[in-house]
Amino acid sequence: MTTTTSITTPAQGAGFIRSRKHARALPGSALAMLAGLGLPLAAHAGPFDDAADAAQKAVPVVQVTGAQQAQQTSNNAKFTAPLLDTPKSVTVVPAEIISQTAATSLTDALRTVPGITIGAGEGGNPVGDNLFIRGYNAQTDTYVDGIRDPGSQSREIFDVEQVEVVKGPNSALGGRSSAGGGVNLISKTAQAYDFNRATVGIGSDKYRRITGDLNRNIGSDSAFRLNVMAHENDVPGRDVVGGKRWGVAPTVTFGLSGPNQAIVSVYHLTTHEIPDTGIPFNNPLTTGNLARNGNGEPFGVDRSTFYGLADRDFRDTKSDIGTVDLRHNFQEGALDGAELRNVTRYGKSNNDYVWTQPDDSKGNTVNYGTVWRRANTRTTQTNTFANVTSLTGKFDTAGIHHSYNAGIEFDREASDRSSYIFAPGINNPLTGNTSSCPTSGAATLYNCTLLADPNPYDPWVYTRSVSSARTHVTTKTKSGYAFDTIEFTPQWQLNLGARYDDFTSKLDTAAGPTTMGTTTAATRAEIDSTFWSYQAGLVFKPATNGSVYLAWATSATPPGNDAGDGLDALTSVIQNLQPQRSKNIELGTKWDVMPGGRLSLTGAIFKSDMNNARVTAPDGTTQNVGRKEVKGAEFGFSGKITPLWSVFGGYTYLHGIVADNGSVNVGTTANPRYAPSPFNGNVFPTTPRHSATLWTTYAFTKAFTAGFGMNTMSKVYATVNNNKWAPGYTRFDAMASYAVNQDITLQLNLQNLTDKLYFDKVSSPHYVGVAPGRSAMLTANLKF
Repeated sequence: MTTTTSITTPAQGAGFIRSRKHARALPGSALAMLAGLGLPLAAHAGPFDDAADAAQKAVPVVQVTGAQQAQQTSNNAKFTAPLLDTPKSVTVVPAEIISQTAATSLTDALRTVPGITIGAGEGGNPVGDNLFIRGYNAQTDTYVDGIRDPGSQSREIFDVEQVEVVKGPNSALGGRSSAGGGVNLISKTAQAYDFNRATVGIGSDKYRRITGDLNRNIGSDSAFRLNVMAHENDVPGRDVVGGKRWGVAPTVTFGLSGPNQAIVSVYHLTTHEIPDTGIPFNNPLTTGNLARNGNGEPFGVDRSTFYGLADRDFRDTKSDIGTVDLRHNFQEGALDGAELRNVTRYGKSNNDYVWTQPDDSKGNTVNYGTVWRRANTRTTQTNTFANVTSLTGKFDTAGIHHSYNAGIEFDREASDRSSYIFAPGINNPLTGNTSSCPTSGAATLYNCTLLADPNPYDPWVYTRSVSSARTHVTTKTKSGYAFDTIEFTPQWQLNLGARYDDFTSKLDTAAGPTTMGTTTAATRAEIDSTFWSYQAGLVFKPATNGSVYLAWATSATPPGNDAGDGLDALTSVIQNLQPQRSKNIELGTKWDVMPGGRLSLTGAIFKSDMNNARVTAPDGTTQNVGRKEVKGAEFGFSGKITPLWSVFGGYTYLHGIVADNGSVNVGTTANPRYAPSPFNGNVFPTTPRHSATLWTTYAFTKAFTAGFGMNTMSKVYATVNNNKWAPGYTRFDAMASYAVNQDITLQLNLQNLTDKLYFDKVSSPHYVGVAPGRSAMLTANLKF
């Protein structure tokens, strides 16, 4: 095997020697398209790599002579080939990018990945991470170390090593899921050498953040690691909004080098915040004074405008996860080299809030210049138990090489949710109507406020209690799967995968009052569904450092996919429907180019269809008769153009349409006449036509590094009828770091340099989320 040696400096965050397999590179002309995307600014990699800590004393300062690895490998065992040869679009956001961009949450980290939009909370959709990938809702498609992480949460990254985004149908890998893809968080684990790290950050808008990362070898073959975090900040440019959180994540590994290994980990996160309310859309009127008709974009009020009540609104969350990961490596016999693994996980998450949504369902904003302070409330707890057993290995048959992963999964998710009841209530006493606000202020008990000048400190004169209308949902899944990469020759590979899911979910809601003043009747619903999911990809390798693939995959989304804690809740209306099924075909290519393969380039074109989408029929029932379609292309880059100049980012084009939204009754109830939905052919909600990201860094000296970032996204519609929308935007960030010595690095991040007013959460028909304004953060990265 031929190798090249790479020596990097502490200013690049990797002061150590690394060797890897030599890859034949493409001609330099293949990089021409990148020249216009990268800017010769670069960033220090933040905290040093684990291996750097181990070797730093031996190699304190060295001259740059080589290259770093282009794209990190995936930690998903279900990928039975290296990412270069995996026939899927996969983006890995490594620790260096997370650190350089000063990301502190999952949504921050995903800002560097094009093709992902963030949805807003709504009445039936809880506040928390709400992702859309390639236009499809992926709210329930978040995984931690390959295991589904349910429950409405806002995830932190203090214990995250890297974030992996898989685009396209994800059911073969993870079971029930959307057609867009999934996100897998890779946790930090104990290492075989000692190190101490910490970060201390201060900044504008009361930003304060401290993290600690301690690793200790506790025996001849065991190690302990502890990650801790405390954080608080207000949201730049927004009034009232902000919060604090803290977390701790210990892990211990036994058997670091032997055939038997056990990893035991615990994760805890607690948050307290006042959630944002956003800005309402300038709603188009369908009746009444049409001369006041809005155009559907967000109102042009001051960016700081907050429609909530500081004395009423809150959000408290808590997440606890315990995991036992057992592994055995066979060292003889037919399974020589294979690994048997069993992972058991128990998790519990709580999401408890009262959150004001600026609602305009009655046209208050355009008619009266007022806003109804709709109180969205939730108190929920989700408990999860999962057990996964898998076997990973390789074997040869008749000269054909196989790399496989097969396993079985069992999980149980139980959610209990309810809402808060207010006295005297949230209706306007002057009108007796919940959402009608012809006036505002004390006479309405402050349920109605002014569009242009709301007072978030209006007195809250209510009391609250938890409603007896509590909903309990139990979801169970039994699954079996197998993946195999078949290598016929060094040039040709076939990737196959299949998964069988037995999915059951039961809902039981007690009768009782709701926040809106209505009474919920006792209801029950149940779904029992089985489905197969598949993936297949043919890979051609014209060179050792590149691949071209043609892939096909399917996905299945059963009713009640969110296990009772999301937008896709199980109800009696949808319990008898079939899973929504989608399929995707994709043609792509991946190359590791430049000397040593230090720069990774990826590209793909794809088409996905959902042929039995759920739509509302003219009689009010929900039926599997709709069709959605997304065509697109994407390009990604990650690595180094020169040993000093790094780039990360990409571009995504999405053409998503509502191909068939069912029918509407254009006649009367007595004499119905049906016509195709007027929304047929409309643009997918939450699907920007164009989105692009760039993060580029340049090491000017061994000590000084600078970086520049850009995010751009075109217009996004919030509704299927395309009458409410958020305009496109371009945002810029910058960073500079200085290595004082081998143990102290100072890093300054400037976010949203131009203080651009833009909207980053779009999915509700009532309002749009306001992105943070300009901010500055100074962080000291410490080793001791």
